Amino acid sequence: MKFEYEEFDNVDDIFLYLASIAPYGKQVMPISSYKGYIFSIIPLSPLTGEVMMMIYTKGALEPGMIEFDVSSKKHKTVAAVERADRNYFIVLVPKIATLADEAIKNLS
Repeated sequence: MKFEYEEFDNVDDIFLYLASIAPYGKQVMPISSYKGYIFSIIPLSPLTGEVMMMIYTKGALEPGMIEFDVSSKKHKTVAAVERADRNYFIVLVPKIATLADEAIKNLS
């Protein structure tokens, strides 16, 4: 498996990127916080899974739901999906993530 990478300065830039590539109508998306990175791994070759893109920044987020406003480029923690004009991210904090481990190892 091959990894490509895009590093961002902060988590709001990652949310903006993911909101821009999300399929129309997809309002809730997963994002991971693991081993000092906040990231999403996206298959670039969906049929074979040979090439994956890791969109990331350094940092950590608590598990839960994040509301992101594209126009202000700001996020906040919320308890539920509240507004149709916002994007939401479910923050996952895995105990073990072998695909992420491989991608992180290749960053070094």
